Amino acid sequence: MLTTDPLADMLTRIRNANMAKHGRVDIPASKMKISVAKILKKEGYIKNYKLIKDRRHGILRVYLKYDEDNQGVFVGLKRLSKPGRRVYVNKKDIPFVLNGMGIAVLSTSKGVLTDREARKENVGGELLCSIW
Repeated sequence: MLTTDPLADMLTRIRNANMAKHGRVDIPASKMKISVAKILKKEGYIKNYKLIKDRRHGILRVYLKYDEDNQGVFVGLKRLSKPGRRVYVNKKDIPFVLNGMGIAVLSTSKGVLTDREARKENVGGELLCSIW
């Protein structure tokens, strides 16, 4: 299946699996998706992720995380930059998501970073998504 926005597809699959209370979700893998999954794990929004090799690009298996009330750890995922309308920000214009309670994910010249890391590294870039 060819999608025009693979990152939006990844976020939608994770959002839908979270609402349906699934334990894991399988996503076609890419370097960008693996970088975003790494950030989600580091920030505590997912339990873990695993790359499963197949004859194509591989499958990214994301294990979702729930609290003791069986509610998802994150409330929302939103794709900010889209293929038809890219959103770029300078280092001083990086937004705070819910006054620092959420994270923004940026694609920078130093790799895929969270908003806090990008401010620390003093770089701007393409605003990929926000998670809260």
